[in-house]
Amino acid sequence: MLQAMMAAAERIFEFLEEPEEVVTAKGNIDTSKLNGNVEFKHVKFGYDEDRTIINDFNATVHEGQKIAIVGPTGAGKTTMVKLLMRFYDVTSGEIDVDGHNVKDFDRGELRKMFGMVLQDTWLFGGTVKENIKYSKEDATDAEVIEAAKAAHVHHFIKTLPNGYNSMINEESSNISAGQKQLLTIARVILANPKILILDEATSSIDTRTEIQIQSAMDNLMKGRTSFIIAHRLSTIKNADLILVMNHGDIVEQGTHDELLEKNGFYADLYNSQFEGEEET
Repeated sequence: MLQAMMAAAERIFEFLEEPEEVVTAKGNIDTSKLNGNVEFKHVKFGYDEDRTIINDFNATVHEGQKIAIVGPTGAGKTTMVKLLMRFYDVTSGEIDVDGHNVKDFDRGELRKMFGMVLQDTWLFGGTVKENIKYSKEDATDAEVIEAAKAAHVHHFIKTLPNGYNSMINEESSNISAGQKQLLTIARVILANPKILILDEATSSIDTRTEIQIQSAMDNLMKGRTSFIIAHRLSTIKNADLILVMNHGDIVEQGTHDELLEKNGFYADLYNSQFEGEEET
């Protein structure tokens, strides 16, 4: 017990000794009036000072566009997302949202603009309704039901013993992985964010549920700027812009057809996946 306590105490004190995040917000930017245009200007970043992993990244994303970030495992696909939401700050260059540098936002206000659907679903012990309303606690029952319908999970909820008042246990082991994902999508739809970050999470889900999830995500992305961290390239053919990453840097960018025509890194990645799917 003492050994375990010492190990835990080390982690706690290491956390407490971390420096406070620098607050650089210049003023009150009303995020409700922003549209979700994003511009990356000469972004340079490294987790360590002596190791730069993004050298000079430039991209302009217009509101409502669908942006896919692809690349092999460990390529650093989530790095761009972390910079966008200010979990880390760029080393040099800047990221603008509707003309405002992300460093000028209060971090909490900036993050209200984003909705996230990740690989790891997160639900807590409580009712289905409480889990969906977590993103907007003052939502009406009608708004919750509307969000559930858009996420294709309303029918499933109605089959539960107490409908929207059915309890989800602490481990959320009393519902399937697919239903968990649909509930988290309903939660994001209810929040009505300007910008979406989607980390595809259908690899371990049956085909029928995957089609439901894909349809729910399509509903979610309508009219919103979306950044999709893509694992299966067949799902992002219709993206407005594909950013191809390798070894933590952007090696190619363009549409699906443009990148296939280049016959470069993306084409190799896509063809190897496609061949794998054909064989199976």
